[in-house]
Amino acid sequence: MTQPLAHRPVMAAEVLRALSPRAGALYIDATFGGGGYARAILDAADCQVCGIDRDPAAADRAAALARQYPGRLQFVVGRFGDMLGLLEARGITRADGVAFDLGVSSMQIDDPARGFSFRSDGPLDMRMDRDGPSAADLVNSLPEKTLADILFTLGEERRARAVARAIVAARAEKKIARTLELAEIVRRAVTGAKGGRPGPIDPATRSFQALRIYTNDELGELDRGLSAAEVLLNPGGRLAVVSFHSLEDKRVKSFLRSRSGAEPRASRHLPNAVRNTPQPSFRRLFHGALTPSADEVKANPRARSARLRAAERTIHPAILEAAA
Repeated sequence: MTQPLAHRPVMAAEVLRALSPRAGALYIDATFGGGGYARAILDAADCQVCGIDRDPAAADRAAALARQYPGRLQFVVGRFGDMLGLLEARGITRADGVAFDLGVSSMQIDDPARGFSFRSDGPLDMRMDRDGPSAADLVNSLPEKTLADILFTLGEERRARAVARAIVAARAEKKIARTLELAEIVRRAVTGAKGGRPGPIDPATRSFQALRIYTNDELGELDRGLSAAEVLLNPGGRLAVVSFHSLEDKRVKSFLRSRSGAEPRASRHLPNAVRNTPQPSFRRLFHGALTPSADEVKANPRARSARLRAAERTIHPAILEAAA
């Protein structure tokens, strides 16, 4: 007998309320991971779910879950930024809900062999789909200035130049191949002393975040995924996005503002051709972002930075469709 999946995604109850699953509808779990959202949606209504994940390891978890919900769950390996093509190949061109749980999964962080964690020793990999250059390839080859820009822009690391300089000096001695090697280099550069006291946030946190985001092109994927969901959703369909840091949340916020007509309108005194803007393709379900409850944060400290934004698709064309 198949054992239930232990994974429970962050803010599952809030995401379900946003999606409002109904019988006969089709929902996309765009970041399948451990299948937590998919399971919750399938339990909430007699509906269909299609899961997407760029990590091939998710396929086995999806197969186990599919056996518990015969004929109601399908899964495809791939990037959610490519969901239109991935789903069309399976005959899916419209959906009634799309859920995103952004960033790295707990299962990936907790597996030292994946190379995401600065707390466990493992190969410096960080690739979600095991494709393309690894984090080790990047730290051992990118110019110092490029490294500094990545750390500052994607990790908001204030000592980005010092960290980049330390990485370049270390790799001149030998290739940086392990997570703990890199973590120690970063900690020294940030604290100014070997073994500097980490405090509540480890000094390696921001640099590891930046390298992970860059290695997987996570912000580019997010932009493509949001636009794909806009095209895919039926009128009345729901979009729910859980993000975990400001760079993600700002992108989601900007997307929903632009698609819901919340951006400043062009002056009515301008010529029609200039002020003609598309009709809103989304209606925000609530203003701002929801945060996890105190009880959830207590039970799962990783949830503390989560933010949920959600919207409902209108009858108007997607921006890309309107421009076509």
